Amino acid sequence: MNILACPVCKGELELKVEEENETEVVTGSLYCRKCDVRYPIVDTIPNLLPPEQRR
Repeated sequence: MNILACPVCKGELELKVEEENETEVVTGSLYCRKCDVRYPIVDTIPNLLPPEQRR
């Protein structure tokens, strides 16, 4: 988490865990307070694309 930053504004990201196993976050999100953007984590993979580039 210390090396991750918001790809939009380079702000600090906050982790919200919905489901985890022994070693990884399975579902949840990363949230940037600075630009009010939430990045989903699905099947252990964070989607750090800016919102306008997501499908």
